[in-house]
Amino acid sequence: MSDTKVVVQQENKMGVQPIQKLLLTMSIPMMLSMLVQALYNIVDSVFVSRISDVNDYALRAVSLAFPIQSLMISFAGGTAVGMNAYISKSLGEKEFQKANDTAANGVFLEVMSYVAFFFVGLFFSRPFFQSQSPIPEVQEYGVTYLSICCMAGIGIFMQFTFERMLQSTGKTHYTMFTQLGGAITNLIFDPLLIFGLGPFPKLGVAGAAIATVMGQWVAGGLAIFFHVKFNREVIISFKGFRLQSALIKKIYAVGAPSIVMMSIGSVMTYGLNLILEAFGAAQTVFGVYFKLQSFIFMPIFGLNNGMVPIIAYNFGAKKRERVLKTLKTAIAYAMVIMILGVFAMEIFPEQLMGFFNPTPELLAQGVPALRIICLSFLLAGPCIITGSMFQALGKGTYSMIVSIARQLVVLLPAAYLLSLSGNVNLIWWAFPIAEFMSVAVTTFFFIRINKKIISRIGEES
Repeated sequence: MSDTKVVVQQENKMGVQPIQKLLLTMSIPMMLSMLVQALYNIVDSVFVSRISDVNDYALRAVSLAFPIQSLMISFAGGTAVGMNAYISKSLGEKEFQKANDTAANGVFLEVMSYVAFFFVGLFFSRPFFQSQSPIPEVQEYGVTYLSICCMAGIGIFMQFTFERMLQSTGKTHYTMFTQLGGAITNLIFDPLLIFGLGPFPKLGVAGAAIATVMGQWVAGGLAIFFHVKFNREVIISFKGFRLQSALIKKIYAVGAPSIVMMSIGSVMTYGLNLILEAFGAAQTVFGVYFKLQSFIFMPIFGLNNGMVPIIAYNFGAKKRERVLKTLKTAIAYAMVIMILGVFAMEIFPEQLMGFFNPTPELLAQGVPALRIICLSFLLAGPCIITGSMFQALGKGTYSMIVSIARQLVVLLPAAYLLSLSGNVNLIWWAFPIAEFMSVAVTTFFFIRINKKIISRIGEES
């Protein structure tokens, strides 16, 4: 017990290590693990696209399931972000028991979120797909896939919870192994269960869903193991556990805007799928784009995950210059990643679409879509990083407002108006248009938060 006490009272590396080295040390494992996550998401769709060479119905069904899967991630990730930020802040303030209590309450909230999505999968999968597609094959593929992902989805909630606890104390390198374990599991069982290789049954889309949740279980199990084994700064105990409304409010002060912000993406995706329904393979194109763009955006989110606890810790420790330097460094790294993403989609769109066994219609619509949408990447990078900084400083509502304005106030209406032209290629311009607005609103809120919070953070002597 005495050894543990000595460890937790030492100055955490987030308060003393050089920012560039610290950000890279904390972010690179997360960026690599996010790249692995993006890779197996893409490979998952690559395998599904080969269920039929005649049509893209299976791939379309998996693409249409994305809003609900994204909603699950919104609740799992948003709650974990709120928990992570408050744990990091509590550690920076040397409030160690408060950090432990926050972790225990966070785990309970994640389990309750999973229970809610179990019933979503059980009762709402079929109405959800019927609203998006009149094609019976798409509906059946989709209901099968989504029901399994929701009802067996406890792994994704545990994965987010315990990975964020590791991140809150700077132990991001362990999350690389959790992500890798989940990815390898998914990659191995995808072809085995989809196509019935060896002793495994041929399950088609159901096999893809089962492989997905198996990967989540492995990742969640590894995250729990690493936390219990190595994370001595945050100790979870349910002996005498009670819900603490004050802590739950703190968690959701940061987490709820994050949940809403990510959920807005689900609403936008669902709305855009309804708009694209009249344009043949356009729904599938949109789904393929999301799979490909995850390979660009996942590293940005990994960078965010490394940045947020650094900013939250140094905000709690009253180190203003470290807060600002972390933000500037993260934006610079994000821009490099986004430039690479634009280059890839502008120069190699045919090759990228080719991974998904495209029909001629899918390829013809997909190439111009990638080239148009990727123009928004250069504006998106700084906005994503700055929005995460808002959350780390307890102003997640700013990020929420930016996201609502971008996706619901601008993107969806612009897409609908452009769809009236009858030209599907014009619809994709809604993405760059929305990103210009996002930059303007983000800049406004940054000026506000810099004046009211950042400039008033006292430097430690």
